[in-house]
Amino acid sequence: MASRGGGETRPNSATAAANKDFQFKLVLLGESAVGKSSLVLRFVKGLFHEYQESTIGAAYQNKTVSLDDVTVKFDIWDTAGQERYHSLAPMYYRGAQAAIIVYDITNVETFARAQNWVKELQRQANSKIVMALAGNKADMADKRAVEHQEAQAYADKNGLLFMETSAKTGLYIDDLFMAIASKLPKNDPEGGRTRAGVDLHETNRNRSTKCCNTLVCGSNSGSN
Repeated sequence: MASRGGGETRPNSATAAANKDFQFKLVLLGESAVGKSSLVLRFVKGLFHEYQESTIGAAYQNKTVSLDDVTVKFDIWDTAGQERYHSLAPMYYRGAQAAIIVYDITNVETFARAQNWVKELQRQANSKIVMALAGNKADMADKRAVEHQEAQAYADKNGLLFMETSAKTGLYIDDLFMAIASKLPKNDPEGGRTRAGVDLHETNRNRSTKCCNTLVCGSNSGSN
């Protein structure tokens, strides 16, 4: 802060210029019981519940993180993994800038299902979506059914971020979201329908002429 003669303070101009806020829609996909909700709970609130109720439809959370000279707010949609809710998934991944596809490292079937989700996103989601593959329940490595090298090779082949995580211990949870935040483009806040992110400072100035946050408006339409 720079001081002036009368004791007034004002932020350094370089700091003020660099202070940008962006908002991104992120969706979690994966089979039921792979730990999607637990992963979100650990990231947002730093908590873990041994017994987590199954998500019905989808659940919403948000969290803001600081990254270099910008602030990133994640609007997080945690989708239900049961097959009967599959048809609802496009309502949540449509318009998303990022997706985390979660599988359970102790269950090879959930890894196969995760690959199906990746194919679906490649066909139907935003072509610039940032996708991450999360092998959850890394604290149960003694019961591993999916080898780290196999998942890493799959992620590399498909251009996915990849980490093995543990919602129970917190292993690599924050790292995963920060890696996604780092990869999300932030240089085109007014870039059209599939824009990289919403610059909150800019949208607040234009609030009288357009929706203040098209990402949230779009999300609300799928929350019923």
